[in-house]
Amino acid sequence: MNTAPTTDLDRAIGFTIPGRHTRGRVARLGPVLDEILSAHAYPEQIERLLAEALTLTALLGSTLKDAQGQLTLQAQTKGGIVSLMVCDYKNGELRGYVQFDALRLSQLGKKPSLFALFNKGYLAITFDQPLTNERYQGIVPLDTGSLGEAAQGYFLQSEQIPSLVRLGAQRDKASGKWIAGGLFLQHLPEGEAGRERLHTRLDHPEWQHVEAMGATMGVDELADPALPLETLVWRLFNEEEEVRVLAGTELSRGCRCDAAYITQVLSKFPESERADMADEEGVISVDCSFCSKKFPVKLADFVPPAL
Repeated sequence: MNTAPTTDLDRAIGFTIPGRHTRGRVARLGPVLDEILSAHAYPEQIERLLAEALTLTALLGSTLKDAQGQLTLQAQTKGGIVSLMVCDYKNGELRGYVQFDALRLSQLGKKPSLFALFNKGYLAITFDQPLTNERYQGIVPLDTGSLGEAAQGYFLQSEQIPSLVRLGAQRDKASGKWIAGGLFLQHLPEGEAGRERLHTRLDHPEWQHVEAMGATMGVDELADPALPLETLVWRLFNEEEEVRVLAGTELSRGCRCDAAYITQVLSKFPESERADMADEEGVISVDCSFCSKKFPVKLADFVPPAL
């Protein structure tokens, strides 16, 4: 009797192809997306954009070895319909939100281009690793056809590593809820280091083969909850001599805001500034952009500094 799960959602796995000097990850989001998106009344265009951005965040964030490490993806524009998009990942937890001009967005079609949404924008990808006290950030223009292509540009620019990123989101036919999936491939041939990588690896026959295979993966497969992630890897690379599948990462929605944390942040402000923030009843109302919750904090809750 087959007792295997019928859906594979909210998970990411890594894999390597030793014979091709390739590493990769696949991820798929379902209920996590629903939790994040349901906190906002986003139109469909923004939901699709955020679904793909969160999938990219899961792909990149799940590569962190430090459990306390954080991956932040931030897109900003000047004059774009989307003025700000922020997603982050920490220890398997995802969160994200989008600020946009609803009136201008309503004048676009259902699937606007990246340029139509962001105009002259840029994407910043930041890796924070507290254990080693290291912080890496790269910024690339959003002048490509997709978020995946922008991420590929980040790795070429910051690490000189050729990469392939495929992202896709669609509504489940049965539930009508969003499901998103992504594929991330990188070529790491031996004997190539430093800036020589850029011109030696892009036309490397190993990479050309892996890139061509990865490019065949479409949204119908990436966002199909009935296909286990391991099956996606097998479909692409079953002819390879060896494919090593690594341990998976469970993904969840996680917003790190709570009353104690917000009170701690506010306590760092001078007493006079806190008073300016409060209403007539002496309450500071703080809204979380990620989860749309409101946190009322009373001025009376702050302990005055000892004399």
